[in-house]
Order: sequence, then structure tokens, then C-alpha cells
Amino acid sequence: PKPKLPFSRTSVEIGCLPEVRRSIIGQTLIFASLTLLLSWSCPALGKKKLYIGALFPMSGGWPGGQACLPSAQMALDLVNKRTDILPEYELELIHYDSMCDPGEATKLLYDLLYTEPIKMVLMPGCSSVSTLVAEAARMWNLIVLSYGSSSPALSNRQRFPTFFRTHPSATLHNPTRVQLFQKWKWTKIATIQQTTEVFTSTLDDLEARTKEAGIEISVRQSFLTDPAPAVKNLKRQDARIIVGLFYETEARKVFCEVYKEKLYGKKYVWFLIGWYADNWFKIKDPSINCTVEQMTEAVEGHVTTEIVMLNPETVRGASNLTSQEFLNQLMSKLGVRTQRRQGFQEAPLAYDAVWALALALNKTVGPLKAKGRRLEDFNYNNRDITAEIYRALNTSSFEGVSGHVVFDAQGSRMAWTLIEQLQGGSYKKIGYFDSTKGNLSWYGNDKWIGESRPPADQTVVIEVFRFLSQKLFVSVSVFAGLGILLGIVCLTFNIYNSNVRYIQNSQPYLNNMTAVGCMMALAAVFPLGLDGHHVHRKQFPVVCQFRLWLLGLGFSLAYGSMFTKIWWVHTVFTKKDDKKEKRKHLEPWKLYATVGVLLIIDVLSLMIWQIVDPLHITVEKFVREAPKGDLDVLIQPLLEHCSSDKMNTWLGVVYGYKGLLLLLGIFLAYETKSISTEKINDHRAVGMAIYNVSVLCMITAPVTMILSSQQDASFAFASLAIVFSVYITLVVLFVPKMRRLITRGEWQSDTQETMKTQGSSTNNNDEEKSRQLERENKELQKIIQEVQVLFCYAVGIASVPNAVILCSRYSIYS
Repeated sequence: PKPKLPFSRTSVEIGCLPEVRRSIIGQTLIFASLTLLLSWSCPALGKKKLYIGALFPMSGGWPGGQACLPSAQMALDLVNKRTDILPEYELELIHYDSMCDPGEATKLLYDLLYTEPIKMVLMPGCSSVSTLVAEAARMWNLIVLSYGSSSPALSNRQRFPTFFRTHPSATLHNPTRVQLFQKWKWTKIATIQQTTEVFTSTLDDLEARTKEAGIEISVRQSFLTDPAPAVKNLKRQDARIIVGLFYETEARKVFCEVYKEKLYGKKYVWFLIGWYADNWFKIKDPSINCTVEQMTEAVEGHVTTEIVMLNPETVRGASNLTSQEFLNQLMSKLGVRTQRRQGFQEAPLAYDAVWALALALNKTVGPLKAKGRRLEDFNYNNRDITAEIYRALNTSSFEGVSGHVVFDAQGSRMAWTLIEQLQGGSYKKIGYFDSTKGNLSWYGNDKWIGESRPPADQTVVIEVFRFLSQKLFVSVSVFAGLGILLGIVCLTFNIYNSNVRYIQNSQPYLNNMTAVGCMMALAAVFPLGLDGHHVHRKQFPVVCQFRLWLLGLGFSLAYGSMFTKIWWVHTVFTKKDDKKEKRKHLEPWKLYATVGVLLIIDVLSLMIWQIVDPLHITVEKFVREAPKGDLDVLIQPLLEHCSSDKMNTWLGVVYGYKGLLLLLGIFLAYETKSISTEKINDHRAVGMAIYNVSVLCMITAPVTMILSSQQDASFAFASLAIVFSVYITLVVLFVPKMRRLITRGEWQSDTQETMKTQGSSTNNNDEEKSRQLERENKELQKIIQEVQVLFCYAVGIASVPNAVILCSRYSIYS
């Protein structure tokens, strides 16, 4: 109530009488009375009014005006009392209830624009209403300053050229989320959203930011009313880090389904919006069939990001109030049940919106005066004043009760983000993120269910290489080593006894090639068993080449020398008799040339393979395996192979060529099995070796290709086939020669044998001469028998008894 004046109305009337008015005392009394009267009844006399048109949603979907309107009026009262801000003007708020409805807002906007007085600025609340107002405002050259709009769609300067807001965009959560993903080393996330524009545009912005940060959104689900299928898909796709974008009522539906699908616990982290009520998951909702206990269990540990709407620091800003002082004044103004009023959280933003507007208008006074303009000259056709107000707002920077107020290029407020985590059923602050500076203030009190560290963003896959069994490798290596020693013994024996006639008749140089080829094949067993357990990956291609060359050249020498022998025997002894005698003379160089041709073919083919398509490492992946125990890991078995880009083509060529040689060798061995010749006296043993090698090779080649994914079986089959074929070859070719020389004592050279058997009718070392003498003896015996028969008949004619006696003796001898 105003205090009483020190004089009455009657005294003023008396002072106005003509006789009093003419006196000095009367004039002084009148002046004093009028001055005091006007100072109490019209305190703003002389100030020009500037009008602000506002739409506060007092009802409807979001009745945030219940707390935001009193907050804005508090700011207006303080601004109008300040002498350093707009001293010549008074701000007046003309407001209506938009009911957060675009249709209602359209009618009210018409009333604001076409009803006196002229409004300089419009202040809408809801995002849907702000979209309508901001898009239409440019037609009247009006600045729009919103206090409660978070839709990312409003951050579009082409569509909303004069729009500003003290409420940050919903996309401001995304830099904070990306910062947390990077802090906790997550590179794979999933999202589930309600299909509304605000959440769709927010998610589009999040996808762009995560892609830039190298983070993958592997699963993106959406729903309109029923979230059950979307939650099931998240479970099916093994989503672990999930960002949820939906309103509070839908959040309860989502987490009821989350509980049913067991999509919570120590393996999962949910990110939600922080402006839900603190007990949102405990509110009874008839649309869900989950209990409060189940909901509490499902939401435990989730993380929220919330725009800081009240400055956490004790700082006096432009209004000379701290955030706590502002809250105290607002709560006293709202009265009982203050915090339950809708819009209480956004009230500091409405308060700072009025201060941002007042400071911007105050900043335009000087530039407008320099141009000969004034704020009160504003009309809907004046773009210059609008441009000055826009420029002033765009460069605003001051401390408000909601924090530091500054706008980005799209007119959206830049603010801090509060990070909270639900721990034990209540939210705990775990950090702040300043998006203007990119600074993360971390308290370090984040907790994880059953773990001391954040869960993995996906099932941890541990890559484990499968290596050859070392026991198997050592065992086969021992056999291969013994085989190489046997080959050395056989080679030494053959070289040492090369002057012995029996050895000479077996073509010892070809046998030497066979022994060397067998040892090379056995040597290939060692690189065949080497893998990543013994050799570094960079050196592995060299091991692959060693395998290929040792096996290829070993086969050419060992099998090629035996094939040459059997081919020569077949060529000579399967011809007609008239040509057989001409070709019985064996020329050794032809045999060596044949082996050389086979060897050159292999060398050229291997060189072309190595140059055109060299061998390299390829890694085979197997089906993931789950280890025993409750571990959130999977084992990814890997196996290294020696391969090339066109491996099947090269193997087809090599196997085809070698296969033809093996089949031809079997055919020749079968054809010559009954032939006997002194030039190559071991061709039957060679035929047996060819049978052995051919059968083992034809079985081993396809089987090893089938078993290539089983390293132990493949190595065992291939290496043992090599070992057995080499052992059999060496034993069949060389052991009979050793046995013959040992049992018959044929160790001496031709000269020593002649001295030992002087005067003998037969020469053991000259088998050809001995056999020729035997043939001559047989022919002489036939002649003698014919003569005796004639003599028997002749004598029989002369004397019958004598003939009986002689003929009976002849029959015995014959």
C-alpha cells in the first residue's frame, strides 16, 4: 500500500484558488503537491513503452508457462527498475495461453500482430508453437526469442532467419554422448527412438557426429506406439550400448519390454534424456504390466544427459542475482508445491530470455541513434531496427541464472550438459560437459553393475590362432630326420659301390637322383609343420615358398628318375624283335636328359607361379566358440594358410600334370613286370616303388584339400604320406642291393674278382660271357642227343640186345 500524502486533496484545491495561486507560497505549494502526487501515482512517467508479445503454454501437452511466466515477469520488473538498462524505455509483456497447440497459437499470433500496440519481439514456448511463429515472423520483420523449444529442426537459418532460443537444442546432448563414448572406449552403439520430428532430427545429428568420431551405429530401431518389436530386435542384434530417444510415458513402455527381454544388467548401458521426473520409473502406468520393482531393476545403472538450466556455480550475473537467490525468489512467488509446477526446470531459461532481450535492445540504442532512429520507431516494415536487434542478440554474451548465455550461428543456446547415473534407485551427478569449450568435468563416481569398469560395447571376440600340435610335429620330424639319414646311407652306399658290376647295371646315377629327391621330399616335412607358433607373419611367405619348391623338386628328382627307368625298359622291350636288338644298346645321356626335361618343366612352372601369383598368408575364420564360464567373450578361431589369389587354378595345373605322370608310370610298370634285362636290373623294384608313390599321392592330394581346415589331420596325412612313400622307395631300391652284396660278397671290382678266380671256367663278374657259354652248351647238348639217337638206331639194326641197352641208357640221360 502506498503511504499517505503529507497533504490532503483539499489543500491542493485551496492552493489552486486564484488569490493563493498568485502568491509565491501558493505556487510553491502547488508545485510540491503535483510533484509528489505524480511521483507516487506515475513512477514511469516519461518512459516510452516497448511491447513484447508472448505465448506461454499454461495448459495443454506441456504447460510450462505455469512457472516460466512468473519467472519472466520477475525479470521484467528488475529490468524496468534498472537505470543502466534501457533508461528511457519500459518493457511490457502482452501474453496469451497457447496451450502448446499450433492451431490455437495461429489465432493468438494473429491477435498479437493485428491488435495495437506494435510488438517488437515474439516469445513462444513449445517447439511446435515456436516452429509456427518463427516461420511466420520474418514476414513482419520480427525477432523470435524462445525459452522452451528444443527441437533440432529450429536450427535452420534458411527456414527461421530471425529465431533465437535460450533453451538449447536437443542436439546439444549429442556432443556429450560422443564424449562419453570416447571416454569409455565404445565404438559401436545402438539407438531406439520414438518416431517424432524432434527425436528423428536429434538422431540424424547423432549419427553424423558419431561417424565423424569413428563410432558406428550398428542398430537403429524406431517405434510409434508399441516398442516391443524394436526392443526384441535390439536383443537379437546383440546391442550393448543403447541410446533411447522418447518421451517419459513411452520410456516406461520401453523399459517394461527391456525387463521382459532381459536387456539390462552388467552387459548393457542405456542413455536416456535427463528431463524426466526423478521417479518416472516408479509412477504407476496402466499401459504397462510391469511392477515398480521390475522397472527399478531394469533402469538401474542407466546414464542421462540433461541441459544445465540452473548455474551450478555461485556467480552474480547480469541481474545481480545468484542462481540460488533466483530460486528462492521464484519459490516465494509461486507459493506452495512450487517444484511440481510445470516448467519449473525451464524457469531460469525464461528469466534469462528476458534479460537477453533487454540487454540486446539496450545495445541497439546507440547504433540506432547514430542513424537517426529510435526503438519506438519500430514497425513491421522496418528492417533496419530488426537487423540491429538481430545483430545484438547474435553477439550476446553474459552470465545468467541458467549459466553463461551465448548463441551459436543457428541461434541456439550453448550450454553445459549435466551427466547423471541412476545408482541404487536415485540419480547421482557424475560429471559436466561444456560444449562451448569441449571440456569434460568428471567426478569419477560412476558405478557399473557387477564390474569395476564399463562393459564392452559388443561381445568381446578374442582371436586365437590354431597351431599345429607340437607333439605331432616333433614325432613326424623325427621320422623325417631318420628318413634323411637313411637316404644319406643309401646314397653313400650307391656312390661307394658304383664300380661293382651289379650296381653299374642298375644305373646308379639315376638311383642317386632318386635318393636326393627322397631327401628333399623329407626335408619339406619341416617347413610343412612350421606356422605362426614358430615363424613371424612377415617370414611366413618364405616358409610357403620352401614347402612348394622342396616338394616340387623332390618329386621331380625321385619320381622322375624312376619313371625314366621304367619308360626306357618299356620302350626297348615292347618293340618288334627286329628293332629290339638295335635298341638294346643303352645310352645313359638319354636317361639323364629325360630326368632333366621333367625337372626343367617343374622349375619353369614353379617360377611362373611364384612371379605371377606368389604365395602369401591367408587367414581362415571358423565359427565363434563360447568359452566355459559366465564370460562375455567369444573365441574366434583362426588358421593360417599358404595361398595365392588363383590357388585352385595353379593346383589344378600341377595336379593334372603330376597325375598324368603317375598314371603313365603305373601303366608302364604293369607292362614291364615280366621283362628281364641286365641293363637295368632293378626295374621290377622301380615298378613297385612307382605303385607305392602313385597310390599314396593320388589318395593324399584330395584328402589334404578336404582336411585343410584341420591343421593336425592335414599335416599328419600329408607328412606321413611323404615319409612312408620315401621309406618304401629307399627300402625297395637299395636294401636288396645291400643284401646281395653282403650275402654274396660281391664287393670287389672287376680286377680283384679276376685275380681271385684264376683258371676258372666261369667268371662271376662277367655275367654276360657266362650266360653266353651256357647257351652254347645247351645247343651242343642238343646236337649230341640227336647224334646219340641216330647211333642207337644204327646199333639196334646190327644187334637187338645191344640196342636195348644203349637206348635205355640214352633215355635215362635224355
